[in-house]
Amino acid sequence: MTPVPLPDDLVAPSYGSDSLAAVLPAAAGALGVDVTTSTGLRSIDCAAALGLPGARRVVVVLVDGLGMHNLAERGGHAPFLRRLLPDARSLLTSFPSTTATALATFATGTSPGLTGMLGYTQRNPATGGLATMVSWNEQSDPYRPGPKTSAPLRTDPADLQREPTVFEALGAGVSVVAPGPAKFADSGMTRAALRGPRYVVAESFADRVDATLRALREDGLVYLYQSEVDSVGHKHGPDSWQWGDALESTDAELRRLVASVPAGTLVLVTADHGQVTTDMTHQHDVAVEPELDRDVALLGGEPRMTHVYAAPGADPAAIATRWAGALGDDAVVVLRDAAIDAGWLGPVADHVLPAVGDVLVATRGTATVVDSRLHSENARRMPGVHGSLTPTEMLVPLLVSY
Repeated sequence: MTPVPLPDDLVAPSYGSDSLAAVLPAAAGALGVDVTTSTGLRSIDCAAALGLPGARRVVVVLVDGLGMHNLAERGGHAPFLRRLLPDARSLLTSFPSTTATALATFATGTSPGLTGMLGYTQRNPATGGLATMVSWNEQSDPYRPGPKTSAPLRTDPADLQREPTVFEALGAGVSVVAPGPAKFADSGMTRAALRGPRYVVAESFADRVDATLRALREDGLVYLYQSEVDSVGHKHGPDSWQWGDALESTDAELRRLVASVPAGTLVLVTADHGQVTTDMTHQHDVAVEPELDRDVALLGGEPRMTHVYAAPGADPAAIATRWAGALGDDAVVVLRDAAIDAGWLGPVADHVLPAVGDVLVATRGTATVVDSRLHSENARRMPGVHGSLTPTEMLVPLLVSY
């Protein structure tokens, strides 16, 4: 790999035993199941690297948006998790540091370049439209004036995301259960990134904790997902009192979970990414900045990490030069091949390559890049965001209770 020089305030991703990709393989190793992912992560080795004991029952909790820095800074709202912090490990998440990408990396133990889950939105090479990974929708004409319309993404989730999940590898001989809201039970995102567990409908987080405890009546693995911390952070910001309340309620339920599991149950708590607070004075709107708009056919990703897709016949290197000049210290701008050579996406499969932006833009500090032709005013003013390479976004905790 050829590293891309990064300023001191950014960190490169990892897909090794020091990363989010290792958590599920390590859980499999703790259960004594030998699994090796496509990128060579072996379950027994990951369990040893993360210091996990053997166990008959394992719960893996993923709290969306609870970065290591966010937890350390707001730990007063999480007395239970704070007690686990002294022995916690910091892991690196995926690039971009966003839910669809990170969950696919987490579930497969691989990398975005293999899963094809490259951001909140990405170009669909088959149609040229803008596909939204979390909702599994597509805008066929995203620059059309007026209200944005979308239709279900026609791509088969199993065709876009072709990597087997660790859940599937475990499922042949181990009970694997995932409690969650009914709306996610058969969603495109679930079928792409999280396939394999027996899905148990449980709407509130308290209900999901109850479902987890019922599932633990037998040996095996339970995957427990909590989205509220992230959604509140997007709406109010990670520094808000509302975010603190969401963390408090999550912490209370996790304390109840750990107090109620059968003896000898291993509970792992991690996250997909952290969140930073935006600053509107450092927001760049492609729609009104000619140097950013020139020769660009489509933008994907999110405000903190942009896939720039070049217009036919345009020179990506010239686009990258213009973007670097226009954004200055607010972003690191790299060509697709440089990012791939540096390992930012891990190994990249041939069928995934056309969905990667010709130019990748990782913002710094509190900066964002938006396009007012694509993004609603609410999206542009979102106070809590993620996706880039700052430590706040990239470092996630691994908290262990046994």
